[in-house]
Amino acid sequence: MSNVKAAITAVGGYVPEFRLTNAVLEQMVDTTDEWITTRTGIKERRLLKEEGAGTSTLGIRAIEDMVANFKVDVKDIDLVICSTATPDMPVASTAAYIATKIGATNAFSYDLMAACSGFLYGLSTGAKFIQSGQYKKVLIVGADKMSSIINYEDRATCVIFGDGAGCVLLEPNEEGYGLQDEVLRSNGEGRQFLKIDAGGSILPASEETVRLNQHYVHQEGQQVFKFAVTNMADVSAQILERNHLTGDDVDWLVPHQANLRIINATANRMGLDEEKVMLNIQRYGNTTNGTLPLLLWDYLDQLKKGDKLVFAAFGGGFTWGALYLTWAIDPKK
Repeated sequence: MSNVKAAITAVGGYVPEFRLTNAVLEQMVDTTDEWITTRTGIKERRLLKEEGAGTSTLGIRAIEDMVANFKVDVKDIDLVICSTATPDMPVASTAAYIATKIGATNAFSYDLMAACSGFLYGLSTGAKFIQSGQYKKVLIVGADKMSSIINYEDRATCVIFGDGAGCVLLEPNEEGYGLQDEVLRSNGEGRQFLKIDAGGSILPASEETVRLNQHYVHQEGQQVFKFAVTNMADVSAQILERNHLTGDDVDWLVPHQANLRIINATANRMGLDEEKVMLNIQRYGNTTNGTLPLLLWDYLDQLKKGDKLVFAAFGGGFTWGALYLTWAIDPKK
């Protein structure tokens, strides 16, 4: 068996300039800053307001940030995977458009959809292409324009989600750094609790579906919270046990930024001190596929070569998982 592992060698990120604060939301729906903060940990979220801009816009700008900071030659990229729940349009691949616009002329590309777990699944998938020996540079993009599918009259969802994107480049590593292990799970019975009712093959778009607001995200918060807080913590604990690690051994938890209480429960289950937990939920909210790479982007200067990272996510479907990776970048540039 090959000793080659798939390591992260470059990181990029982008969030829009427009800030939707809790104070503004107080004027839009029946809520308060105190209610939002105590239940989610979110203070503000970023929204993409530009005319004609979509998820690909976010992804392209995150890649441009990576290229500028890590001097990546996009023509060397073999594959682009875009993990997203909000593709630019049905049928046409957002990843293909991103690859073309950045000039990755030698790459093939496709979208991956697994709700908020999509970037985690994308890391796993991209790593397999690297470990097979067939490809040398795989770009994983996590991007979502969640504002395009949120009803800003629905208090249950509009306080949670924001827009943003991040990306990582995976390359072969023979020093032992990179993806070490993963535990990935799914349960389709959970889709009734977090979904968009209309626009798919079961309920195509119609005047009635638009009138009934069935093209927006619907979430049964208590059910989602119950499943997420248990399952995200379970797989994170399992990844430690399988690799004979304790909380003392882990340098960073990289958790999906859906809810601060879920993040804390996961960290507690792993026996981690709070200073080892990456957080930016207070500034960006839940950017779905963007949360994990945006954490790496924000914490890049604090990461050291050899650091042990545990990624954890939970998303609609239901989908969830944990991934253990050792960091290969030091210093930042």
